[in-house]
Amino acid sequence: MPNFTVDKNISKAKTIHTDFYTSSKNYEEAKEKIFSRSWQLIGDTDKVKNSGDSFPFMILENYLNEPLLLTRDKEDKLHCISNVCTHRGNLLITESCKINNIVCKYHGRQFSLNGKFLSMPQFKEVENFPTESDNLHSLPLFNWGKLLFTSLNNEIPANIFFSEIMKRIEWFPMEKLNYRADLSKEYSVKANWALYCENYLEGFHIPFVHAGLNSVLDFGEYTTEIFKYSNLQIGIAKKGESCFDLPTTSPDYGKNIAAYYFWVFPNMMFNFYPWGLSINIVKPINSSESKVEFLTYVSDESKLNFGAGNGLDGVEMEDEEVVENVQKGIRSRFYKHGRYSVTREQGAHHFHSLLAKFIG
Repeated sequence: MPNFTVDKNISKAKTIHTDFYTSSKNYEEAKEKIFSRSWQLIGDTDKVKNSGDSFPFMILENYLNEPLLLTRDKEDKLHCISNVCTHRGNLLITESCKINNIVCKYHGRQFSLNGKFLSMPQFKEVENFPTESDNLHSLPLFNWGKLLFTSLNNEIPANIFFSEIMKRIEWFPMEKLNYRADLSKEYSVKANWALYCENYLEGFHIPFVHAGLNSVLDFGEYTTEIFKYSNLQIGIAKKGESCFDLPTTSPDYGKNIAAYYFWVFPNMMFNFYPWGLSINIVKPINSSESKVEFLTYVSDESKLNFGAGNGLDGVEMEDEEVVENVQKGIRSRFYKHGRYSVTREQGAHHFHSLLAKFIG
């Protein structure tokens, strides 16, 4: 197996070895080495608006497959807890509902909405019971406006992933975002999840792949900023095209910004447009297939269908065609590494460096 290393100096670096995308072993190892250590979007506060609301979900279904439960307790506090009974492993809640306590339908074990053990029939004779292990495992919750995130092992604080962009667009009305199921979609892509991410992380291909997007963006002014576990691409609008009305407090005030493309390691993209936010979640299915969720949150309906945030379905189809062809190409016996454009592929280099660091 190759040693996954990426030189810190982009002008000297080679791209990560193609075995990362093709090896089933690396695909499986990424579950614990990469994804369990990261933060993942689990929904928004509208899922549990009122006291007693509970929302069951599977984090990265078909990959991590961890059953979790989002609840709002009587004190109006949100909790993310395991959805697996600590008695015999039964799933506790199978659909969204309003409840006073969590009751296992297998043997009647009860828990409060914060996951604390309450009672269990026929257990009077059991010694040293209950203990801390009889509570449901509690996971961390991170709020960004309405958006909610959790981490399976909480190894790295959430603010290290999100703080840079939160500061950058603190003026953006995150609380006004409304989820639009009718505008949201899911795509199946015949490519490794990491290939999809690295394609997103460079604007180098825009003039060659996305004619429509290139017509509204000033490619010469396209920039990338690198942070520790995230990065930001900024698309500048051509004259007369839709752009943000930035406040004077913004460090970008005076620029005609059409879009902020914010990526969070390893698999989340937050695309801010004047009309709202398009979130892309890349979900691994196997080493050569993934699903991509496009979640649409609208804050200003009047600005839909204009500028860089228009025609996202067409842009996605163009990206899929390229990424699927790359998936076929990287299996060539003649290709193992490439090189980076120093001025245009900083994001891809950053991503590969993190993959090498985590997969090790």
